[in-house]
Amino acid sequence: MNNDQFQQVEKTIKDRRSVSWAKMNGQLIANETVNQLLELAHWAPNHGHTEPWQFFVYSGEALKNFGKTHADLYWNHTAEDKRLEATREKLEHTVDKASHLIIAVMKRGEHIKIPQIEEISAASAAVQNILLGAAAMGISSLWSTGGMAHSNALKDHLQLLADDIVLGMIYLGYTDEPAKEGTRNAIAGKVKWM
Repeated sequence: MNNDQFQQVEKTIKDRRSVSWAKMNGQLIANETVNQLLELAHWAPNHGHTEPWQFFVYSGEALKNFGKTHADLYWNHTAEDKRLEATREKLEHTVDKASHLIIAVMKRGEHIKIPQIEEISAASAAVQNILLGAAAMGISSLWSTGGMAHSNALKDHLQLLADDIVLGMIYLGYTDEPAKEGTRNAIAGKVKWM
């Protein structure tokens, strides 16, 4: 990799920002473009070529229907004294301004000798590839673990197995708002040279 390539990768990584689904503008992304992002995900590193990721992609009418389903899952699987109509309403409408929603899953394979943490890490790297690809294409994204993302109710809805893990929901779309400046604490306190 030459210096120009490094600078392009560095810029994409440092410029990537999460954009709330509420700040998306409803502009649609071509399915072919989303498929390009999923192809990038498929190139994530993984131990033993297990490729432990699975993606459920919602767009159009299916996306709207998922908003309603998400709200119903919350309502039907939350204790009556804990559930709120405002939360139900919010979950139903999280998809209103997004173009696509991808539910990212670590799909546990038959290679039980590979530790679960390695499969989670690989599937998370696949998600990061989607986010970086989206940033490079000027697409807004949000990796959300809110709502029912980590619930058994969503796992059952997606017909996942017991060892599968929903890593979150990736909202994709566009925004009219300028990107915020990024910040990080100094790396020095997090690195020990040996």
